[in-house]
Amino acid sequence: MVVDMTHQATTADDTLPGKPTAASRTTLSHIMTVNDTNLLGTVHGGVIMKLADDAAGAVAGRHSEGPAVTASMDEMAFLEPVRVGDLVHVKAQVNWTGRTSMEVGVRVMAERWNESTPATQVGSAYLVFAAIDENGKPRTVPPVVPETEQDRRRYQEAQIRRTHRLARRRAIKELRAQR
Repeated sequence: MVVDMTHQATTADDTLPGKPTAASRTTLSHIMTVNDTNLLGTVHGGVIMKLADDAAGAVAGRHSEGPAVTASMDEMAFLEPVRVGDLVHVKAQVNWTGRTSMEVGVRVMAERWNESTPATQVGSAYLVFAAIDENGKPRTVPPVVPETEQDRRRYQEAQIRRTHRLARRRAIKELRAQR
């Protein structure tokens, strides 16, 4: 049995219309310089993480139509080193939305600035953002409407990651309460 998990339950105060995945998708590009490197001569993982957070934050703000803050980052994977002179492209999109939070998927691609070879994937991450109002309190976000089969798969996988995050948080809280 296949369950369609792309539709969210609505409550009386869920009046925001859904937004398609493509509405807030973005790409941030940045050329890596010597200022971005570590002692090994490759780009710091933290530099890539900041670019991922920047791109994801832009997507979350676009989707929620206002301020959104990083709540968590998980599954940051570094697949290949990034070097000085690489042109890094950080592609981000909303994968899933809750009432006030969003998961944003990020794919990091790199290509040599002076070559015509295709970009290769060098990293990926999932970030959760919470939309906030002018008082820093959570506010409702529009539901994301997955458009393609790949978007629907990402939505379902995001729900699994959310379930795992919540279960891990509960287990840690219970463990700490026992001490």
